[in-house]
Amino acid sequence: MAHFAKVVDGLVVQVIVAEPEFFETFVDTSPGEWIQTSYNTRGGIHYKPNSNEPSEDQSKALRKNMASKGMIYDRQRDAFYTPSPFPSWIFNEDTCMWDPPVPQPANDGIHSYYWNEETLSWLEFTVKSD
Repeated sequence: MAHFAKVVDGLVVQVIVAEPEFFETFVDTSPGEWIQTSYNTRGGIHYKPNSNEPSEDQSKALRKNMASKGMIYDRQRDAFYTPSPFPSWIFNEDTCMWDPPVPQPANDGIHSYYWNEETLSWLEFTVKSD
């Protein structure tokens, strides 16, 4: 099975799973283009299924990131990526992902952080229990 993204004017509007050999039989003919995407590709790296371990065969890395609805397809980069989450974040040409101007604190399993665009900093998220 393979994943295909329907792209209309550079925007992903749908993602489906289909057998490549039968793909042409099932796709719609409405305006747009179907482009194959890889479920196991993130940041330009292909990972072994259901893991964070890079595959030995990086030729399987496809279009930088797995497409999802609302993502952008950039034909010149041949890459899928999300719109910028914040104006201050920087587009990483190697991964086609957005990097914060300040690295996020390490995840220790106890503390969570969220980005504050006004202060350009990470703030700790506190959960109050009753």
